[in-house]
Order: sequence, then structure tokens, then C-alpha cells
Amino acid sequence: IQLYCIVYPRLARSTHYRDKTMPLLLLLLALLLPAAPEATPSALLGINYGRVGNNLPPTTSALQLLAGLGVGRVRLYDADPATLRSFANTGVELVVGVPDECLAAVSTPSGASSWVRSVIQPALPATKIAVLTVGNEVLTGANSSALTPSLLPAMQCIHDALVQLGLDKQVAVTTAHNLGVLATSYPPSSAYFRKDVLPVLCPILDFHARTGSPFLVNAYPYFAYAEDPAGVELEYALLEPGHGGVPDPSSGLRYPNMLVAQVDAVYHAIAAANRAAARAVEVRVSETGWPSAGDGNETGATPRNAARYNGNVMRLVGEGKGTPLRPDGALRVYMFALFNENMKPGPLSERNYGLFKPDGTPVYELSYRLPKDNATTSSGAGGTGSIAGSGGGPQNNGYYSISAPSAKANVKFSW
Repeated sequence: IQLYCIVYPRLARSTHYRDKTMPLLLLLLALLLPAAPEATPSALLGINYGRVGNNLPPTTSALQLLAGLGVGRVRLYDADPATLRSFANTGVELVVGVPDECLAAVSTPSGASSWVRSVIQPALPATKIAVLTVGNEVLTGANSSALTPSLLPAMQCIHDALVQLGLDKQVAVTTAHNLGVLATSYPPSSAYFRKDVLPVLCPILDFHARTGSPFLVNAYPYFAYAEDPAGVELEYALLEPGHGGVPDPSSGLRYPNMLVAQVDAVYHAIAAANRAAARAVEVRVSETGWPSAGDGNETGATPRNAARYNGNVMRLVGEGKGTPLRPDGALRVYMFALFNENMKPGPLSERNYGLFKPDGTPVYELSYRLPKDNATTSSGAGGTGSIAGSGGGPQNNGYYSISAPSAKANVKFSW
């Protein structure tokens, strides 16, 4: 496995499904914006490009689709050299994954150095790699007991290898967590991490504060709603702008939707675990989305709800605002996922988070009304999933829309 992780990372691709614990308009928002500095919405939005399927198009075809949509940030779950080369000279900023199966191989200085030198360094600078995620949901996954001891050593060793090559200012090192690391998340001000993960999370927080890397969380309001549809208001989980919000009695802050409440819960948990690092660590949403289909017991997994949720994420991030606790720091989000992935294990919903079908057509249609001031504030319209025009792309009336015929019109898919 060490040879596979060092030379052929795609052979060790992580396929575990998320614990309980997108969408086209997110991507399309970038088309309405000029090249912009970090604070603009186009710099805050990204898409997860998972490839756990046997019917997906090759990366070259996916790149045509991404380019047509104007996507500027993509998260990959492995570091397949051929895939990294495919993104060369595209200008797309990548978050590149070190699969769970590779953690042990890169948890030593020699292993990490070999991996960075053979996989990451050759791709730079033509391929724009900004972040390396060491594992995905390691602390809450099925193999946590086996993988956890290697997590922080792997992060440290990879960072040290980047330092040796003078790449540490260009490439950050982090890992992505499931919200299951929280013992409680409501109200946000009372959130704290589970005691069993604190011995690992506290030094990880020190690592983030020392290196300036972000804390990544996979946040899914859908899971909270599906678990308790009677106790969780659908409009709150869908981020509907008309919802009055939920107050936090301890902090006095009001949360207009569940996603920002989940992010602030993580901020509060970080402060409770490591107050010295709290102000230095930025929380980013490395995954969020809503399934368009599910099993009979997966309440709310419908195309309409997926369109509403993802349209509202577009609106939320398009405002360029932060959370109630961190209003000055604009929220960064990576939507899950580019394609439906037919080989993902677990319930039906796991195979239905994609924005697109494998043939390149949208899973459902979306439109989002952008404000006239360059999408830096919200029009107040929700993501309804309605279609504003038949041609796709920006419309004269201020809408951006995409329909199945227009989405594929300029993208030639070949297998």
C-alpha cells in the first residue's frame, strides 16, 4: 500500500460514506464575476469532484464542464498524478486529498518527503495546489481507531516536507472533519468537542494556529433534518431567507439558518478546547449539499429540496458575509458534488448528491437571481430551482439559469 500511496494515489481512493452528524448556481455565480480578490464570492465558492463511480466521464471531459461553468476552486479526494496534470494551466485552485489508506505511509518524515517530492512538487506550479487534506473524517470514520494515530504525524510530516522544499507558504496542510466530532452543537455557544477526540484535536488546533491552515468541516443540515423532521424545521435546514431564525439564548445571537449555526458551533468548540488558538483558526465548509433522491426512510431527499438548499447556499455565500459569531470573515464553502457517484456505499442518498449526471446533464434545473452590484449582496430571493430562461447563462433580467439542454451544449463528452 505504501507504493500505491506514493506513486499511484488513485488506487487508494477513500470511499467511506459520511456519518450523520449544491447547486449549479454556486458554480455559475463565478461566471457573473470578474477575476477578483480573495474577498469576493467567486473566491469563496468551490465544488467537490469525487470519482467513486464506474460510469463517470474522464477528467478531460469534466474539465470542459468545469470550464464552461467558470469554476475556480475544486476539491479532489486523491492526488492521482494524471488528474493533477489535467488541471495544469487551467487556473483552477485545488484542494488535494491524501486518502485515508495512505496516512500510515506518509506519517514518517521519509514517507512524507517521498510523497511530496514524487506527487506534489512535480505538479507545481502549473497545477495550482493550495491545500492538502490529510484524510477525510478520520476521527469519526469506521476505521478511526486504526487511522487516528497516524493523522497528526502525517499532517506534520507533510508540512515539514513542504517547508524543506520552500512550498509551505504556497500549500497549506489540514484535514476534514465530520460534525460528529462535536459532543453537542446546539445552541452553538454551548458546543464542545467529544472527550474521546480531544487528545488528537487539541494538538491539531495548535498545528493550525502555528501554520495558518484552516479547520475544515463537512456540514450537512440535511442530516439533522432527516434524523428529526418533526423537530427540525425544513425551512431552517434549507436556509430559506424568509425563516425568522433561531436564537442562541446564551450568546444572544440569532441564527437565520442551520448552516451558519453549525459553523459557529465549531468555532465555539474550538474556543472551548483551545482558547489560545481560537482567534487564529479559520473554519471552512469543505463539504455541504442536499441529496436529490433517497431511500423511502430518507425524508426530504428530493430534487426540489436540493435545488432550494443549493440555491440558498449560493445566495448566502454570494452575500460575502460571515456567520453571526464571525461576521467579518466571509464564509468559504465547497459544494458536494460535481457528479452523482454510483459506486458510493450506504443509502441511496449517498449516490445522489451530484449536480450532474455522468452524461453531463444537470440532475435538476436551477436559477438564482443575482443582485446588480456584482453579487456582493443578496437580492433576498431564495434558490427555488425555477428556470429564468431557456438558453442558460446570464439573462438580461439579472437571473442566471441552467437547463439540461443548455448545460451540455458546449461540452463534448467522450469516454
